[in-house]
Amino acid sequence: MTETTILDLGAQTRILARLAASVPDARLTDRTPCPDYTVGDLLGHLLGLSIAFRDAARKDLGPTTDTAPDSVAPSLPASWREDLPRTLGELAEAWQDPAAWTGMTRAGGVDLPGDIAGAVAADELVVHGWDLARATDQEYAPDPAALSASYTFLLAAAGEQGRDGGIFGPVVPVPDDAPLLHRAIGLSGRAPDWTPPTLR
Repeated sequence: MTETTILDLGAQTRILARLAASVPDARLTDRTPCPDYTVGDLLGHLLGLSIAFRDAARKDLGPTTDTAPDSVAPSLPASWREDLPRTLGELAEAWQDPAAWTGMTRAGGVDLPGDIAGAVAADELVVHGWDLARATDQEYAPDPAALSASYTFLLAAAGEQGRDGGIFGPVVPVPDDAPLLHRAIGLSGRAPDWTPPTLR
């Protein structure tokens, strides 16, 4: 991306915040499409990645951007209902700065160009939004621009890693004429028809 070509993550972060706000406490122990995550774990992961990618956009490098996401178990603070929407908003605001999309930054302990970090942020928001919606039986329509960025990123990543090396797991084959969201979810290593175990 160039200095003047930035992706507005505001719409997608607002969608995700609304999904999170609709999760009742009783669903926090439910399973999600992420095999090792409950709904509570997923929300904790979303909070952590929101902080990390906010700071990556700001080039505020340190503990929040140096830690690999799989090196610590996600924790969900008692204040998550206030913390998550605030941090999602800060993430979106930080990526409004054209400087966020230029030069190098770091996220998850990995150094990468700013425009790639922005694409990864969009992908995380889109895919984990789907995870949360599916796990809690909510309707989900991601922001089209964020979805397009996510799909483009996942397609390139799958091409680099081969069919068995999706970002989140082995690519799940999805028909070429399937909705774009389903194709992105398949590339992420998830089955678009996933349902909570209790509903099967």
